[in-house]
Amino acid sequence: MRDAVSKPIEDYAVIGDGRTAALVARDGSIDWLCWPRFDSDACLSALLGGKRHGAWSLAPTGNVDVSRRYLGDSEVLQTEFRTPTGVLRLTDFMPIREDGLSALVRRLEVNEGEVEIESALSIRFGYGEIPPWWYELAGAETGGFSGEVGPDRVILRGPGLSRDGAVLHARMTLRVGERADYVLQHASSARELPDAIDPELALAGTLIKWRDWIGRFDKRTDWPEAVKRSLLTLKALSHISTGGIVAAPTLGLPEKPGGAMNWDYRYCWLRDSTFTLTALLNAGFHDEAQAWMQWLLRAIAGAPDKVRIMYRVDGGRQLHEREIDTLPGWNGARPVRVGNAAAGQRQLDVYGEVLDSACLCDRAGIPQNSNAAATSKRLVAHVERIWREPDQGMWESREAPQHYVYSKVMAWVAVDRFLRLDEQRGNCPPDRHAELASLRSAIHADVCAQGFDSKTDSFMQSYGSVNLDASVLLLPLVGFLPVDDERIAGTIAAIENRLMEGGLVRRQEASGIGREEGVFLACSCWLADCMAMQNRHEEARTLFERVLAVSNDVGLLSEEYHVPSRRLLGNFPQALTHIAVINTGLGLCGPVLQRGGG
Repeated sequence: MRDAVSKPIEDYAVIGDGRTAALVARDGSIDWLCWPRFDSDACLSALLGGKRHGAWSLAPTGNVDVSRRYLGDSEVLQTEFRTPTGVLRLTDFMPIREDGLSALVRRLEVNEGEVEIESALSIRFGYGEIPPWWYELAGAETGGFSGEVGPDRVILRGPGLSRDGAVLHARMTLRVGERADYVLQHASSARELPDAIDPELALAGTLIKWRDWIGRFDKRTDWPEAVKRSLLTLKALSHISTGGIVAAPTLGLPEKPGGAMNWDYRYCWLRDSTFTLTALLNAGFHDEAQAWMQWLLRAIAGAPDKVRIMYRVDGGRQLHEREIDTLPGWNGARPVRVGNAAAGQRQLDVYGEVLDSACLCDRAGIPQNSNAAATSKRLVAHVERIWREPDQGMWESREAPQHYVYSKVMAWVAVDRFLRLDEQRGNCPPDRHAELASLRSAIHADVCAQGFDSKTDSFMQSYGSVNLDASVLLLPLVGFLPVDDERIAGTIAAIENRLMEGGLVRRQEASGIGREEGVFLACSCWLADCMAMQNRHEEARTLFERVLAVSNDVGLLSEEYHVPSRRLLGNFPQALTHIAVINTGLGLCGPVLQRGGG
């Protein structure tokens, strides 16, 4: 059976409850959901295949015109369908619950005329493979079914439900003023059925929680809607219990159309740590910043020399990568990978990220637990031993290790931030402090000697490389060299000349990738930050607004944007992109806490 062409990535919106997230398409179909957690197996997988791999379609029959929006500053989505006979409003949300259980609520209301509606729920656990056994609920007032698959139970309640094999159907006509609610709950199959959810109370409570949270944001920016939507998206990707923040709620959405660069992003990357902290602190969300830092220290635990570059949302280390043969992939992009083998790579930059995060928290007055100082000492000692070794780089290359410039710079950051912390705390003996100061100078000199190419007047991707890499835009942002240094000015100019496409920035210049990969949206924000540091404020604003212009109709962005097809690419919505929007949107409008100081 051949699946239809996949829906464009920008057709999706996200809803979440702080434990997991679902993707809702413009046509009203929920095509992606992992239950009960971000990194659990998917039970709705049509995003990477078709309806037979799991979807919940709910929409009018026949032709419709569609518009949608988030309900104010919340993660409650409203989709309006205009049909020849009437207007239907669909409200989708996931209640934020205190009992740890997760649910989807879908409310249907007709505002004009009458509308015939059809719903079809096809749950398939195990990434599209395993349907539940369904049982009709006895005594359910509006109809309901309970289904079981191993440890998972799902319960659907709502009017007019019937079962056709493994699919639950409903078809009805609603008239103006009428309403129908459908609630899908997840629970453990080993426990009793959870109580039914009151949709009205759940909607009111969910709106209050989102609005109360974002209502704390009061920072100056010329792009308040984009920054607030990015903050809400980041919050939706944050686990309510652990403080971990996933890079995206999806897997398998390609970075290169039809290619094999299809990764699982449902994990927490240490690389994102300081970007994330900067965004949260500058936006005024200190509690969330502290929770993220505490998650970071728990994940590293007592063995900093064995740090991994990413972890599960609970801090677990096992991310075994495998291929899912039963899913055809988004527009045929295969293989579809679950897990991420890059977790075990050597990447020098993560040590700098962790120590930079610790330094940033110290500057912001955020308390750290008693293990933070010991972790910092062990991390910097480990960097001292390994900084001369090659690694896989910021972009997690699966080719032979190289001496990546950004990796070496972040090794320098690790030592520099440790020394800054020691200057505040005095925990390091003077002779040890002097040794590390000498090491910091040695790393700096090594990068400047071997990472800078005088022919191109630019820092390159790696030692001896002829390729540019947008990661070196971060050198002035982390304080490695001032922005007015001739070498930094040359690097920025080279990237503008050689890595720009459609007015946005590609992340690297390498064989086998080139322009077939989309432009990398976070890198475009980093260039805007550099422009602002060079006092090129109007150019910076223009570039930033170019990034915002490729967001979808509800303000969401993926990892990349494919200029030739004018489509979003990569896992969606992407935390790093929205973090960059927050940082740049605030940084262009006033003084903020900077990574490199200030």
